[in-house]
Amino acid sequence: MEQRTGVVSPTPGVRLGLRENWAQFTLLVIVTASVGSLVGLERTTVPLIGADVFGLTSNLAVFSFIVAFGLTKALTNLAAGALTARFRRRQLLLAGWLVGVPVPFVLAWGPSWWWILAANVLLGVNQGMTWSMTVNMKIDLVGPARRGLATGLNEAAGYVAVGTTALLTGYLAASHGLRPAPEAIGVFFVAAGFGLSLLVRDTSAHVALELSQTPPAQAPKERNPSFAAVFARTSWRDRSLRGASQAGLVNNLNDGLTWGVFPLLFADHGLGIAAIGLIKGLYPLLWGMGQIPAGHLVDRIGRKPLIVTGMLVQAGGLLTALAILDRPLLAGVLSAVALGLGTAMVYPALIASVSDHTHPAWRANALGTYRFWRDLGYAAGAFAAGVLADALGLQMTVLTAAVLTALSGLLAARWITERPCQ
Repeated sequence: MEQRTGVVSPTPGVRLGLRENWAQFTLLVIVTASVGSLVGLERTTVPLIGADVFGLTSNLAVFSFIVAFGLTKALTNLAAGALTARFRRRQLLLAGWLVGVPVPFVLAWGPSWWWILAANVLLGVNQGMTWSMTVNMKIDLVGPARRGLATGLNEAAGYVAVGTTALLTGYLAASHGLRPAPEAIGVFFVAAGFGLSLLVRDTSAHVALELSQTPPAQAPKERNPSFAAVFARTSWRDRSLRGASQAGLVNNLNDGLTWGVFPLLFADHGLGIAAIGLIKGLYPLLWGMGQIPAGHLVDRIGRKPLIVTGMLVQAGGLLTALAILDRPLLAGVLSAVALGLGTAMVYPALIASVSDHTHPAWRANALGTYRFWRDLGYAAGAFAAGVLADALGLQMTVLTAAVLTALSGLLAARWITERPCQ
């Protein structure tokens, strides 16, 4: 059955729910772990590769790989939402893995920084396609009642894998050098992700079932809105969706900024690669593991409290990194804990909030738009970090991120509501 926004009929025997679809849901969780592992290759070593292997002296030049990744991933998220009207989710998932095949090879053996940038363009497409499809498919499977838990489990799998790989690459780099050993392990992640994705069944029948159970939109234009209409509604016209989109952008802005800045900042203050790997791994590990209880809370107490609190906790974590920088390992660990827990609160709550305020007929497009703005934050954060770090220094760059994150939390408190739009 094609998953289109036209007239569809449910398939007999298909049911919504986590328990009812546990086998496919579990398989998708493992696929998401492979997705996260591939991007985790870059968390610790690539900024240091730029400075130490290729001799880049400008912070903006070093952070350019994050700009390339973030821009490509954001645009791919946007395209992936629109492509779900033409292709099955499973087809897009497999296509994303095929694009990612060259990435670990280029990161490990690319002869120039331009090759690293090219690998990050491919990585952005891979992440945009594969991660978008796994989160959409999990939401399809569980239905509206358990969206918070579903997104929490999805993001937990991905970011625990990011953190574990960041730790592993840090220790491999400390013992075997920055290249090629830390990046070459990505070959296993690509093979595992693609192989497991071949076993995934498409979820178009589950979308059809949810559509049949959802009251139709009142206005004809709401039943099958254009891509441009969904983009405008998610980006600024709908108050809650606007609040979620800006919070997602700033959340990943501070992640993109710290992705590039923290390895250089803590290296400047005397930490070795293994210690930096611990800091860079701890952040996404807590981000990942924290999303399981956060997902439960999102379904029980609502989306908004976790979004606002999480953004303020992240701002506090960034300030902590600066406050005790004379003890760099302690500063890094404490900031990683706060950033990880704060992001864990925000991530499933934002996706669940966007899902609440969209109709199943155009939810994939809305999620693609939200994820466009969210992952554009990687590029914005890295670009801003490069400009600010070259002009004002690494510490002022972190302070700027803390202020923006706190302001974003206050905007989310003002704009986001808990009233789902059917």
